Amino acid sequence: MLKWFDLGNKGLSFMMKNLKFEELNLSKEILKAIKDIGFEETFPIQTEAIPLMLSGRDIVGQAMTGTGKTAAFGIPLIEKIDPLNRVVQALVLCPTRELAIQISVEVNKFLKYKKYVSALPVYGGQPIERQIRTLKNGVQIIIGTPGRLLDHINRKTLDLRNVKIVVLDEADQMLDMGFRDDIEMILQETPRERQTVLFSATMPTEILNLAKKYQINPNNIKISHGKITVPTVEQVYFEVDSNKKKIELLSCLIDINNPRSSIVFCNTKRKVDDVVYRLSSRGYAVDGIHGDISQPKRDRIMAKFRKGDADILVATDVAARGIDVPHVEAVFNFDIPQDEESYVHRIGRTGRAGRGGKAFSFVTQRELSDFKAIKRYIQANIELQQIPLPDQIEVLNNNKILSEVKKILQEGNLEKYTSKVQQFVAKEYTSLDVAAALLKIVYNNNAKKNETNLHNQEQNNFYREHRFGRRKSFKASSGLRY
Repeated sequence: MLKWFDLGNKGLSFMMKNLKFEELNLSKEILKAIKDIGFEETFPIQTEAIPLMLSGRDIVGQAMTGTGKTAAFGIPLIEKIDPLNRVVQALVLCPTRELAIQISVEVNKFLKYKKYVSALPVYGGQPIERQIRTLKNGVQIIIGTPGRLLDHINRKTLDLRNVKIVVLDEADQMLDMGFRDDIEMILQETPRERQTVLFSATMPTEILNLAKKYQINPNNIKISHGKITVPTVEQVYFEVDSNKKKIELLSCLIDINNPRSSIVFCNTKRKVDDVVYRLSSRGYAVDGIHGDISQPKRDRIMAKFRKGDADILVATDVAARGIDVPHVEAVFNFDIPQDEESYVHRIGRTGRAGRGGKAFSFVTQRELSDFKAIKRYIQANIELQQIPLPDQIEVLNNNKILSEVKKILQEGNLEKYTSKVQQFVAKEYTSLDVAAALLKIVYNNNAKKNETNLHNQEQNNFYREHRFGRRKSFKASSGLRY
């Protein structure tokens, strides 16, 4: 398969052939692990980055989430580790705890047959004593967040003097989150002769300055804007009159598309809480994460979402960093992101590693200019769709039920139920009458469920408004300050 590839430092664009992993001169242990995972061909970022890293070159790579970036640096990083030397030889820095955990999970998949090589995620929120014990036993690869890494350095529990490779992943986000000084302090603890690899979704001046300061003649790898989004993601948008109507549209689309799991993105913590409240009032299995939620609670929420106990996750952009759940089938931009790169990060949470996915964006009049800028930036066709009418929704829901019936018929194993239907047919009804009656029961139950969810929501809204109204009036009459 041929794909366009842009080699930034030489100003060239050319057709890059995806390779079989067997063509990359990798060890038999790594190839066996790759086969177990199910990878066959390299992605463009892997095609170029793996040979360069194996040859010892510094790299500046522009790559989004979902493009195979972790394998692009993780595989060659492992190959360069001396398994007999139980000291830290490779360091991966990333902005969030979630991303550190995710990279660690992926790296350990590639380490499956590398018996004497180990990797450790190091991040805040986990007891530091546990990390110290593991470090004392000897670890070659550290994947961590800047704050916790500095903590270990200051405690003298982490020695970086033998580091041969440093990877800065999602470097733009680390800088946006104020980690510039922390990164530089950590890099100063590593040898000057190290190999430095930097991956970033965008390339602002600050990133280029960082590369210039800490890298030696790096190779620049860049996926052009036209290919920067995942091609397997179907992108559509709806023009919505107000934020209030977004909830109605969101509920409607979830019911129609019935995704196995989905992520709803909001721009603020307050909006996350509000959307979670409104969806849960309608009977959906939903959870939310943002910066004000404690780390233990966030871990529990993410565990539920990965297991499928929660179908819908509502999140801010920062809280969603590093989330990699393969079965996410839909992403909803409840709020249009404040910059183009965030849009690409969001929709990259679905359509992972070649899977299909859908991205729905809700655009108010105020957000329209920002959304047009996003469309220009990604150079992809985002189709405007009309908001479904009630009659259309009913037809779609009925079609969904009939599809489920067809699936059950194809699966078979209906003997237990066939005998019960035959009891009716033996009397005075035809099999067609019985099937129609059963479908009517299903349709009516769905309609009642929708009415119940709406009634519950109205009750909850009334209760909330009544409660808040009483609090407000009490506050005014008592003169107390809250």
